[in-house]
Amino acid sequence: MKAVFKYALIALLTLSAAAVLFFFSLGFVVSHYSRQPDIADVIVVLGGDNGLRVQKGAELYKAGYSSHILLTGIDERFYRPGHPNWRERMMVSLGVPKKAIKVDIRSRTTWEEALNTSDTMKKRGWKSALVVSDPPHMLRLHQTWKKALEGSSNTFILVTTEPPWWNRILWWKNRKSFQFVISEMKKNLFYTVVYY
Repeated sequence: MKAVFKYALIALLTLSAAAVLFFFSLGFVVSHYSRQPDIADVIVVLGGDNGLRVQKGAELYKAGYSSHILLTGIDERFYRPGHPNWRERMMVSLGVPKKAIKVDIRSRTTWEEALNTSDTMKKRGWKSALVVSDPPHMLRLHQTWKKALEGSSNTFILVTTEPPWWNRILWWKNRKSFQFVISEMKKNLFYTVVYY
C-alpha cells in the first residue's frame, strides 16, 4: 500500500511539474516560428494591429526585402479606393510608395488572410512572402499558412513586430501578453479542429 501511495505521489508531482513547465514555456511555444527576413516577392502585413505591423512592413520594404506590400484585414464595407484607410496612409507616411501597396478587403480571419493571399500570389506570380504579425500569433500563423499553401511551391517566412509588452520568457507577468497567449492557445485549438 505504501509503495502504491509513493508511486502515485511521484506521478502526481511529475505531472504537476510538467504542467508548470508547459505553462511557463507557452511564450516560446506560441512565438517559436518567427524567423529573420529574407528577400521575398511580397510583404504581407496582417490586419488587426495598432500600427506596429504597418511599421514593421514599411521597415522591411525600405530595407529592400520586397517591392510589394499587401495589407490584409481591411473591411470592404468601409474601404474606398480613392480614400486610403489609416494603414495605407501610415505606410505612405513611412516612405512606402502608394503604387507598391496592394489591399486585401476580402479577408476577415487569419484563415481567410492566408487563403486569399495564396490566391493573390498565384494571380500575380509571387512565389514567396514575408508575413508580418505579433509574436504570440506565430504558432497559429505557421500552421495556417502551411495548410493554405499546401500543394503549391510558394513559401513564407513569419516576421514579428517588436511590441514593448512582449517577453517570451516572462509573458505571464504582463497582462497584455498573458491575454494574447491564452487567447492564442484557444484559437490554436479551434483552428486545429476546424481548419487543419
